[in-house]
Amino acid sequence: EYIVNHRKTVIGVFLIATVICAICSPMVNVDYDMNDYLPDGTASTVALDTMKQEYDMSIPNARVMVSNVTIAQALEMKQKLSNIDGIDDVTWLDDVVDTDIPLEIEDKDVIEDYYKDNNALFTVTIDEDKRIETVNAIRDLIGDGNYMSGSAVNTATATQATNKEVKRIILLVLPICLAILLLTSHSWIEPILLLGTIGVAIVLNKGSNLMFGTISFVTNAAGGVLQLAVSMDYSIFLLHRFEEMRTQGQEPKEAMINALCKSTSSILSSGLTTVIGFAALILMRFKIWPDMGVAMAKAIFISLVTVFVLFPVILLYFYKLIDKTKHRYLMPEFDKFGRFVTKFMIPAVIIFAILIVPCNLGQKMNQFSYGSSQLFSTNTQIGRDTKKIEDTFGKSNNLVLMLPKGDLQKEVELSDKLHNIPQVSSIVSYVDNAGAEVPLDYVDNDTLSKLISKNYSRMVITLDADYEGEETFKLIDNIRSLGKEYYGDKYLLAGESASTYDLMDTITKDNQRVNAIAVGAVFVVLLITMKSISIPIILVLAIETAIWINLSIPYFKGGTLFYIAYLIISTVQLGATVDYAILLTTRYIEIREKEVKKNAIIETLKSTTVSILTSASILTLAGTLLWKISTHGVLSQLGHLLARGTIFSTIIVLFVIPGMLYICDTLIKKTTLGIEFYNKKMEKYRLIYKKF
Repeated sequence: EYIVNHRKTVIGVFLIATVICAICSPMVNVDYDMNDYLPDGTASTVALDTMKQEYDMSIPNARVMVSNVTIAQALEMKQKLSNIDGIDDVTWLDDVVDTDIPLEIEDKDVIEDYYKDNNALFTVTIDEDKRIETVNAIRDLIGDGNYMSGSAVNTATATQATNKEVKRIILLVLPICLAILLLTSHSWIEPILLLGTIGVAIVLNKGSNLMFGTISFVTNAAGGVLQLAVSMDYSIFLLHRFEEMRTQGQEPKEAMINALCKSTSSILSSGLTTVIGFAALILMRFKIWPDMGVAMAKAIFISLVTVFVLFPVILLYFYKLIDKTKHRYLMPEFDKFGRFVTKFMIPAVIIFAILIVPCNLGQKMNQFSYGSSQLFSTNTQIGRDTKKIEDTFGKSNNLVLMLPKGDLQKEVELSDKLHNIPQVSSIVSYVDNAGAEVPLDYVDNDTLSKLISKNYSRMVITLDADYEGEETFKLIDNIRSLGKEYYGDKYLLAGESASTYDLMDTITKDNQRVNAIAVGAVFVVLLITMKSISIPIILVLAIETAIWINLSIPYFKGGTLFYIAYLIISTVQLGATVDYAILLTTRYIEIREKEVKKNAIIETLKSTTVSILTSASILTLAGTLLWKISTHGVLSQLGHLLARGTIFSTIIVLFVIPGMLYICDTLIKKTTLGIEFYNKKMEKYRLIYKKF
C-alpha cells in the first residue's frame, strides 16, 4: 500500500539514483590478472612482492619472435624494444654469449634458444601497470607478420577484447530478449517495461560497484548479462500475478497490492536463494570469488528491490497503455503439454535417479585448467602467435628463484642441481653468467642490479614446460624442494607456474566447503519459506543433479574445464534455476488444495510453463552469446556451461519435478506446515456435512 500510494516519490528516488550510478559506472576499474586474486601470504604472492621491492622489476612475462632477421638486425630490434615505455628488460642471445665472435664456435643448443632459422626470440619483461599500451606498442613495432605471447600479452589482449565483446553481447541480447518477451506476453508494451525495469537495476548495480574501487574481469563481463537473465523472472512473476488479479475483476491499485502479497513468497524465495548462492563465494580465499560474490549478491538484491518497489509503480502508470496495446497471445496453451508430461514423468524420474551417481562422480573427475595459459584458442591471433613461437623455439616458462645472498658456492651447487633437471633449458644468474670466482666489484652495475639486490641473489630459470599441468606442478615441487634443501624457508620462488600452482592449491581446498555452504544455505531458505522438510530436499536434489549432469559432460567427452568456470557455474546454476523449481512447486501446492494430484500437475504446468520458458530462454540466450562471442577462454566456457546448464535445469523442472511431486505427494503433505491437500473422499463427506 505504501508503494502504490507514493508513486511519484518512488520514481523520483530511482531516477536520481540511476543518473548518479550511470555517471559512476565508467569510473570502476577492472582487473584481468588472475594472479592478483591469490590470497595474501601465499608463497608465490610473497615472492612477487619481495622481488618488486628488491629489484623494482617483474618476472619476464612475454616472448617476442621476429622473423627473417640477421644477428645485427636482431640486436637493433632488441634496442628498439628496450626503448618502448613500459618494457623493463629485454633478454636475447647477446646476454648469454659474445655475439662479436663467430656463433659457429658457440654451443648450438644455447644459440637455438634465442636465434634459429633467421628467427630471433626476445624474452621481455613488461611493467604490469602499463601492459595494454606496451603490448600495443610492441605490436606496432613488429607488425602483424611477427609474433608475441606470454602472460602480459594474454592479460592485455583479454582486457581490450572483453570490453568490446561485452558491449557487442549486450547489443545482441537486448533485441533478442525483446523478441522472446513479445512472444510470451499479452501486450506490445510489456516487454519494454520489463527490460526497462531490469535495465535500471543493472545500471544501479554497475554504478554502485564504484564502492569496491576495482572489480574482476569475470564480474565485469558476466555481471550485467547474468543479472538480466537471472532476475528477469522476478518481474515476469509479478506481472503475471498482476494480470491474474485484474482478470478476476479487481481495480488496478487493489490488483497490484494483492499481486505483491501473493508473489512475495515465491519471488523472495527465488531471490534469496540466488543471493545466498552468490554470497557463499565470499567465503573462498581466492579473491575473485568474494569479488564476484559480493557484486552479484548486491546485483540480485538491487533487482529484488527494483521489482518490488519500482516495477509496481511503472505498471500502475502504464496499465492503460498495456490494455490498449494488447495482442493475440502468440504462445500455445500448455494444457496438452501438462497431459503429455503426466504420461512420461515417472519414467523421467527413473532416468533421473539412474543419472545421479555417475554424473556426481564424473563432474569431480574432470581435467582442469587453473591459470591463464590456455585462455585463447588457435582461432585467435594470440593463440596463433603462441603456437608459432612454440613450434619454432619450443615452450618457455620463466621462474625466478631468489636466494639469500652471500654464499656464492652454495648458489653454484644449487645451480648445478637445477641444471640436472631435464626441463631446465637455461639459468640466468650471477654464478652462471659471471661466475662465482668473479668479484662483484668487477661486474657493471646495470647487469649486477638485475641479479643481486640488497638481500637476495636472483636466478631466472627457463623451463621447457607448459605453464600448468601435472608435469609442471611436479617441477614446481622439485624446485621448491631444492630451494628448501639449501636455504630452508628463506628462499622465494615466483613465476606464472608458481602462482598457478598456488591458485590450484587454494581453490581446490575451498571448493567442497563453499559448495556445501551454498547448498546448505539454499536448503535453509527453502525450509523457512516453504515451511517444509521434504520440498527443499526435492528441489535442491533436482537442481544439483542438473548441475552434475552439466559438469560431467566434459569428463565423459574427454575435454578440459577451466576451474574458475566450473566453480562459478556450480553456484550460478543453482541460484538462477532453482527459481523455476520454486515457482512450479509453490503453484502446485496452491492448486493441489483444490484438485487431485494429477490434475494439479496439469494445471501447474499450464500456468507456469510460459514463465519458466521465458526466463530460461533468456538465460540460455545470454549464455550462448557469451560462449560464441567471447574470445576469453574462461568467459566463453562459462557461457557454454550456463546455456547448457539452464537447458538441463529446465528439462528437470518441467519433466522430473512434477513426477517427484506426484510420487511424494503424501510425504509433502505430512512434512509441510499449514497445507491441506484436496481429497475426493473428504470432499464427499464435506458436502454431506453441509447438506445436514
